[in-house]
Amino acid sequence: MKYIKQLAIIIMVCFAGELVRFIVPLPVPGSIWGLVLMFVLLVTGMVKLEKVETVADFLVDCMPIMFVPGGVGLMRSWSTLKSMLPAAVCSIVLVTPFVMAVTGKVTQKMIEKRESK
Repeated sequence: MKYIKQLAIIIMVCFAGELVRFIVPLPVPGSIWGLVLMFVLLVTGMVKLEKVETVADFLVDCMPIMFVPGGVGLMRSWSTLKSMLPAAVCSIVLVTPFVMAVTGKVTQKMIEKRESK
């Protein structure tokens, strides 16, 4: 029963994210709104981590399997995507170091904040 409750909480937050997508006139997917909502709920303590942790860990463990259909789709569309390859590689090479730097700085700040408590 514990797992069903945890999954129900996660599904309700995902559904709320989809509702926000329809209400807010921004080009942001419902899944992103759901992540933001879950983050806010966890930070504010409205949802305790223990109430979703086990199922969330299971879903994260299953995540690599979810990339298989996307990879197959890319392979099937290779003839169309081949012409975009130089632009994609250029974008990846330019953006990846920036994302890594920002992620590293945010992680350092969070660790420093946690250690100062």
